[in-house]
Amino acid sequence: MIYQVYPRSFRDLDGDGVGDLPGIVDKLGYIADLGVDAIWISPFFKSPMADFGYDIADYRAVDPLFGDIGDFDRLLAKAHALGLKVMIDQVLSHTSNEHEWFKRSRESRDNEYSDWYVWADAREDGTAPNNWMSLFGGVAWRWEPRRQQYYLHNFLSAQPDLNFHNPAVRAAVLDNVRFWLERGVDGLRLDAINFCFHDAQLRDNPPKPAEQRVGRGFSPDNPYAFQYHHYNNTQPENLAFLGELRALLDRYPGAVALGEISSEDSLATMDEYTRAGRLHMGYSFELLTDDYNVEHIRGTVQRVEASMREGWPCWAISNHDVQRVVTRWGRGDAPKHFATLVSALACSLRGSVCVYQGEELGLPEAQVPFEDLQDPYGKTFWPTFKGRDGCRTPLPWDASDGAGFSHGHPWLPIPAEHRALNVAAQQDDPASPLNGFRQFVGWRKRHRALLDGAIAFLPSAEPVIAFVRGEGADAVLMAFNLGPGTATLELGERAGWIADHGHGLPSGAVEGGRLRLPGHGAYAARPAG
Repeated sequence: MIYQVYPRSFRDLDGDGVGDLPGIVDKLGYIADLGVDAIWISPFFKSPMADFGYDIADYRAVDPLFGDIGDFDRLLAKAHALGLKVMIDQVLSHTSNEHEWFKRSRESRDNEYSDWYVWADAREDGTAPNNWMSLFGGVAWRWEPRRQQYYLHNFLSAQPDLNFHNPAVRAAVLDNVRFWLERGVDGLRLDAINFCFHDAQLRDNPPKPAEQRVGRGFSPDNPYAFQYHHYNNTQPENLAFLGELRALLDRYPGAVALGEISSEDSLATMDEYTRAGRLHMGYSFELLTDDYNVEHIRGTVQRVEASMREGWPCWAISNHDVQRVVTRWGRGDAPKHFATLVSALACSLRGSVCVYQGEELGLPEAQVPFEDLQDPYGKTFWPTFKGRDGCRTPLPWDASDGAGFSHGHPWLPIPAEHRALNVAAQQDDPASPLNGFRQFVGWRKRHRALLDGAIAFLPSAEPVIAFVRGEGADAVLMAFNLGPGTATLELGERAGWIADHGHGLPSGAVEGGRLRLPGHGAYAARPAG
């Protein structure tokens, strides 16, 4: 189980209103007490912060906003002392336009770095080389007058794409990864890893019918959704690069790589990217959508099970890019244990799981006024899409003015409903989402089948999803009621299994071979004898 730390919003010790590495160090004990195995730290590298750290200007330097390299070393040492592995974000497909590589590359067409980024001539009429669109809106090309050429940016124009067709680029990228592995990190979360290569012929992406214009984190009015993205990402050449990356990781025993994958067929790409000799784990965005129903969740897991012949999945129901799950799936009227229910469901699937900071507290999506918005994505598409700030507001540690996050002015406002859900208040409440999360995670660890057992779904109808993990005497039956009212499930031959109520959620009872589950409740059982 991996706990995602978003440094800007975790804990601020120096009072500038932005979280920092010393703040993470200060609260590592809290993370360890959750029972998780590892932390994933979102970018803390030197950056102009156009995309809040996902635009890196120096891969080997800590941005002064977060501290210095000594702070990171102390974080690593304390985490290891607490039994926590440390994964760091690596943003390999693009850099900041303030990176020295890009500054050199844009100077001319004939210097050492001239081919390190994706450059292309204009069409005869001066327009962009092809029809590729940026995920953040508008065309994916920016004119550079110094070279009299366009450069590619799949994200912000301040995030130029590296040219991975150039072997010197791949070597330099791997050397930066090696720097952190040598420092002792245990793993990498690879941002947008399928975006490293582009189609060398720069072919136009084909149009997508209006009814299919859906996707990760953007609404159908974003022109990015108007295309099938066959050529600006997920190119076959990337597979060889993943092999090079894996060969590097294999020199550091225990080091793992988790790839973020968003493609036209993300589950097929996950299968390709996690085969032997490539990434250890992959995750996509199928459970980061609004689809909270048995058909979608069960169907997604079954497709993963059918398609990933060699790899290991990783599940996420929240992260720093999507609306918080309590709001997205709870739809505003769920009980407080709903947060524990959905976390328990994700943690019961086969695979690893990423838990985003605040999930354990049951934080809903924050409503951030336009005048307080920081996310460039939200500013561009307001009001139809309000961006990602609502899931990035600072973590509330107590009920004080700064919510225990900072004694300065927080970089994003902390809403009153979050202050009411602060860590200190939940610590002493046995029925709080925080203690429910801790109880479930501790219970899960006592059942080996929930860690590495196979998964087999049982016949069920909305709103109950049920499956068995593992086989034989160690098998565990899990059933979850995704709805607010009482629901039933026919257990058949498993009606005689022994119930285990230690998971901490409202549980059900079996009568005459039928399980009755309370609203948003869960049931667990093991074979008799």
